[in-house]
Amino acid sequence: MTGTAPRRPAAPAASPANPPATSPAPLAAAAESRPLPDSLTLLSALPVPMVVLDEAERFRFANPAAEQFFQLSSGTLAQMRLSDLIPPDSRLFALVGQVRVLDAPVSDHDLTLESPRLHRTGVAAHGAPLPEMPGAVVLTLQDGSKAQRLDRQLNFRGAARGASAMAEMLAHEVKNPLSGIRGAAQLLEQSASEADRELCTLIQDEADRIRTLVEKMEMFSERPVERAAVNIHEVLDHVRRIAARGFASHLRITEDYDPSLPLVLGNRDLLVQILLNLVKNAAEAVDPQGGEIHLSTAYHHGVRIAIPGSRERVHVPLQVSVRDNGPGIPEEVASTLWEPFVTTKRGGQGLGLALVAKLVADMGALIECDTRPGRTVFRISLPMCPADLPAPRKIRDE
Repeated sequence: MTGTAPRRPAAPAASPANPPATSPAPLAAAAESRPLPDSLTLLSALPVPMVVLDEAERFRFANPAAEQFFQLSSGTLAQMRLSDLIPPDSRLFALVGQVRVLDAPVSDHDLTLESPRLHRTGVAAHGAPLPEMPGAVVLTLQDGSKAQRLDRQLNFRGAARGASAMAEMLAHEVKNPLSGIRGAAQLLEQSASEADRELCTLIQDEADRIRTLVEKMEMFSERPVERAAVNIHEVLDHVRRIAARGFASHLRITEDYDPSLPLVLGNRDLLVQILLNLVKNAAEAVDPQGGEIHLSTAYHHGVRIAIPGSRERVHVPLQVSVRDNGPGIPEEVASTLWEPFVTTKRGGQGLGLALVAKLVADMGALIECDTRPGRTVFRISLPMCPADLPAPRKIRDE
């Protein structure tokens, strides 16, 4: 292992008789196991903690970032098993076990590691099988920043309850008086002078504007979401046609779908609303000349999310992405992207993405955003539909 092997006496200079090493040295040199594949050399340069565990959970490889994460040298890790560092009831062991059973990658974005050495650390863990070493697992442990971002999204429902309570209050305390104010302005307008009629019209316009805002807030109220089998590609095709015939008619819309995806478990109308919102945002963000929106679907095995307020974890492997080539989202906005009243649009109210996040959470799904100049991607991870639910109805174009 380049740069992470236990300290040894200096090796002789490279020469035809002593060529330089080109593959990482095994951690457990004394262990009776297969040599590590040369491909692990590249992992030494990665800034993310990464280790290889053999079938007995022994550390076979650790890059420098992993040494720093565990605060142990590779020589010390070579003499240890995962259970020497992590309590046996940690979900990390279940993740490693699932990788071996499924022979496929598995992720956990909300995992807490706690030990005398690590204290309490939040991580996003990703495990994958190593084909060259049957039974071995490559384990990546990212810091808790991404897990915290996902946690904020998964717990958006709690924040939305506050908006819901406010919406219900507004509906009761504001909408009814607004109707009276608007009606009175209409009556006054009939007998008012020309100058006063302009004021009456202004009152009516402002009453309508406030009513529209209150109606948007009402959408945050807690309403049960009915979920059923949905063909996500029919939903995407429906959204693409609406966009291409209207607000995105001047833009190029491309598609890259995985036709083998199973039906998703969701709400068809809410999915249309969510995706229309994301595509419309993308259309407004890109340059009218050369702007492009890309819609795609994929299957990502092993992605699981926690259900807020319970110990249940849901498998959400079906991923839908909306990508644009716009300027990206400013850093100061990206950190609060899902909160109400956050917007970069002139005259915008900042409720669109907040509502999207709530609707996604209500369906038991997950939404993420990756942004940089020239590329912004919104990804929705959805659960699969159980086999016993009826087939979805076909969507009619509007």
